[in-house]
Amino acid sequence: MAVYNLGSINADNVYRVPHLVAPGETLAATELTQGLGGKGANMSVAAARAAARVVHIGAVGPDGRWASDRLMEYGVDTRHIAHVLTPTGHANICVDAAGENTIVLFAGANQTVSDDMIGAALAEASPGDSFVTQNETNGQVRATEMAKSLGLRVIYAAAPFDAAAVRAVLDHVDLLILNAVEAAQLVSETGTNLADLPLKDIVVTKGRDGATWHSKGRNAVHVPAVEVTPVDTTGAGDTFTGFLIAGLDRGMPMAQALDQATRAAALMVTRVGTADVIPDLRELQDQRLG
Repeated sequence: MAVYNLGSINADNVYRVPHLVAPGETLAATELTQGLGGKGANMSVAAARAAARVVHIGAVGPDGRWASDRLMEYGVDTRHIAHVLTPTGHANICVDAAGENTIVLFAGANQTVSDDMIGAALAEASPGDSFVTQNETNGQVRATEMAKSLGLRVIYAAAPFDAAAVRAVLDHVDLLILNAVEAAQLVSETGTNLADLPLKDIVVTKGRDGATWHSKGRNAVHVPAVEVTPVDTTGAGDTFTGFLIAGLDRGMPMAQALDQATRAAALMVTRVGTADVIPDLRELQDQRLG
């Protein structure tokens, strides 16, 4: 099996700050680190580190060859990452002493993915493979349509959240992943409870409170979080999603895949950084979290 990911690729600039900046405030950062990021790239790395075969569909600019090379080093198939003239996307991330963060994104090359690029990648997919996308690239609607028609399991990670973007793909999605704030926004925007949405499965992540799985015809299942001391929550949700998708792609029952994803996210928040510090399966076993 394989995971096809239409996803963003960013250069992450991570600033350590004493507190998150307030409107009108100028704040001095105490540290700067730079590395590979983007929700798409994070999920691809996480899924690959969770032992899935991952094909990334995306784009980088003239300044971004290092990013596709880094993805390849982490075990991701990068043949369908285009090199375009638009600058590579980037994120400016502020992380405070409690590990909370704020993020400003510049989409750049992530918005240059064509239908032909998506089609060329998905032409290699087989029924039963997984397809995932987020809201940091263009082409999501056409890609989910293609993936569904080819018999792939279609997964949508609804971030950054936009109700219109979610509505546009709902008819083609098997599994929707979103956090508690995004879930509340979706219910408010649609006037529909999660249980009444036309989806087979919905997973709502809740940070320190774990995650809840909603499945048609079943009672909701809550998966508790693993207690750790967080130092940086950046990329934790993407790590959760990548490990969840990889587990499902490898044939795990949802409950087992959720447990694996929860443990991976817990280990991730004990580290500073994004894609470059995502744990692998061996580290989960060695840490014995929970």
